[in-house]
Amino acid sequence: MPEIKLTNITKRYGNFYAVDNLNLDIEDNAFITLLGPSGCGKTTTLRMIAGLETPTSGQIKIGDRVVFDSEKGINVPPNKRKVGFLFQNYALWPNMTVYQNISFGLTNIKEKMPLVDIKALKLKTKIEALKHPKELKDIYEESRNKDGKVDIEKVYLKLIDTYSMSMYSAKEFYSLGVMETVDTKSDADDKRAVLEKEFEDIVKAHEAKGETLSDKCEILKGGQAVETVRSLTKEEIDLAVRRVSRIVKIGMFMNRYPAELSGGQQQRVAIARTLAPEPQVLFMDEPLSNLDAKLRLEMRYELQRLHLETGSTFVYVTHDQMEAMTLATRICLINNGVLQQYAAPLSVYNRPENLFVADFVGNPSMNFVEAKGVQEAGGELSLNVLGNHKAVFKPSEALDLGKWFEDRDAAKAKADAELELKKKDKKYVEKNNKDESFRYHISLVEEKDDSLDEEPVITNEDFVIGIRPEFIELDEGEGGIEGELYGVMPTGMESTIKIAVGNFLLTGVVFGSKLFQIGAKHNITVSGDGILLFDRKSGKCIASGSLELE
Repeated sequence: MPEIKLTNITKRYGNFYAVDNLNLDIEDNAFITLLGPSGCGKTTTLRMIAGLETPTSGQIKIGDRVVFDSEKGINVPPNKRKVGFLFQNYALWPNMTVYQNISFGLTNIKEKMPLVDIKALKLKTKIEALKHPKELKDIYEESRNKDGKVDIEKVYLKLIDTYSMSMYSAKEFYSLGVMETVDTKSDADDKRAVLEKEFEDIVKAHEAKGETLSDKCEILKGGQAVETVRSLTKEEIDLAVRRVSRIVKIGMFMNRYPAELSGGQQQRVAIARTLAPEPQVLFMDEPLSNLDAKLRLEMRYELQRLHLETGSTFVYVTHDQMEAMTLATRICLINNGVLQQYAAPLSVYNRPENLFVADFVGNPSMNFVEAKGVQEAGGELSLNVLGNHKAVFKPSEALDLGKWFEDRDAAKAKADAELELKKKDKKYVEKNNKDESFRYHISLVEEKDDSLDEEPVITNEDFVIGIRPEFIELDEGEGGIEGELYGVMPTGMESTIKIAVGNFLLTGVVFGSKLFQIGAKHNITVSGDGILLFDRKSGKCIASGSLELE
């Protein structure tokens, strides 16, 4: 499968930037999730790669092929990009059977492809099956119903799944009568000898023309496949349908209509239809959003398995951060059309690049605590938090805060200069949906309306501490600071708790089946070295480390 490369991709509607200067490298065989809130540009990005939406500017490459380039005027249509698209609503034809839905796209294919000797291919499949007489007898016996009669349709399906046959080949094979005989092995050997002779005659006929057959029975000349513009044969279409139905386990539903299937089964049909033409890349736009919670969880496992079995590159759109965390090899987190972070799920969770990423990923959400302080000579930061409590933040790695601020200001100055340069271009359109600093939420016991308050003056002494709920601990000793249990939500395996420290509320997760009394006093400590220090002015993550509350 090819890699996908997006370079400076922008899509705007008037002065609204749906996607703003996106640069993205999607590796071969990756499972990428485009994650973000509604309206952030996820689906627009997906549709631009697929060719269903035309970017305003930039370049898109799939493998070595440029499929879009605004400067060179290249825009390859969707049907020529060899990509599969799985829509949110499945888009199955209600008047077609499952088989017809899956095969529909295959019947319309007409392109340059290798010539295949179908008769030789069918013979080769039958010969292979005849090498396993005992297995054939078992298939026959296992296909009996309660009355002891053999269910022929069941025999066909077992032959198809066991030997990767088409339905046509399965029916022809059964008509040989090998599976019904008492001495299956002897009869199978006799039939196999006849079929092998037929196969040899076909091979000799090709050799007389200077041709050979590949393992897939493609016709080769001079070691190269003979290609021609053609449609798929009925045998090839059926093999493709059976192949994908085997992958998603819907072989028994071929004659049913979509209305006769459950939501999960319809989902599998839609996946099979998308996989049938063997697309280079598979795009999915929130495909699980119509399913109930239990089925959605099961389908996540199915998609993981599907990714491994097909070896395809998956690009998956979701606003559910749990889906993104559990499925992806890398998460592409977008907000307001701008890429926020592109990294492996655990990297996004443990080391978010800014406050938006930290807030969006994780359930329960991260605790944000405003802090004020300075860096000491030893490298640690002395801070005031949660009203008038003292705390010490110790970075995990050496940190020169003064240098960090210099780099931040230099990067900001460079970005401002580049923006001013862009504004001088006559083609420049000012962005209406301005990029604003993320407004993180501080949980309070008594919330107040601060919309009329003046914006505070932020200095280099202002920080935000990010604490994941699992790092909040209730300490029965004398360490930490005192808090009051404000709320408890037990789930059996764990309990999510709310702790009040003055007017501030902290969320914690306590593992195990414990009973908690609302209103009880507890000492609170913060464990681990995964506590995050954010710059309040830019919202960027400065460092991770440990936090001691005093």
